[in-house]
Amino acid sequence: MSREFTIKLPETLIRVLKELGIDIEAKVIELLMNEISIERSKKAKLHAELAKYFLSEGKRLIDKNPVQASEKIYKAAEEAIKALTMSLGMENVLSKVEERGRWTTSDLERAVEALSDKLGKWLYDAWDHAWVLHVWGFHEAKLDSEAVRRRVKDVEMIIKEMEKLVKNL
Repeated sequence: MSREFTIKLPETLIRVLKELGIDIEAKVIELLMNEISIERSKKAKLHAELAKYFLSEGKRLIDKNPVQASEKIYKAAEEAIKALTMSLGMENVLSKVEERGRWTTSDLERAVEALSDKLGKWLYDAWDHAWVLHVWGFHEAKLDSEAVRRRVKDVEMIIKEMEKLVKNL
């Protein structure tokens, strides 16, 4: 379940963020999540909920705006990887994230490698498809709705695996 919350930002800031390709909603969520100090199992559940939210939003946008859909679906994969990493207690990744106070692309890649070792190569391949959405779909704006639609299935597989593991926390 999600609830809408409105925040007013100066028009100039919004324009600059959009020019830089920053998804304002995703950035606000990321900043808030980094500020929350709660036990890991609760944080994993929050990441899981965000993953499902971003997947739903991305699927809704596929035909209307494949660029934004690409980023939302990628964010779904990213949040699912975070939830899985926390659920499986991947300390080699989590200790660096907690020390730094945020996730980096390198952390996500290390998490995907470790998760793939445990869950199977399919996860690594699905992550690569999510990464294509992020780079070629969002940053480069080169993917059409059909290309996004073909890749969303892989992200859905990550979400399904995440749901199985997170519900046991």
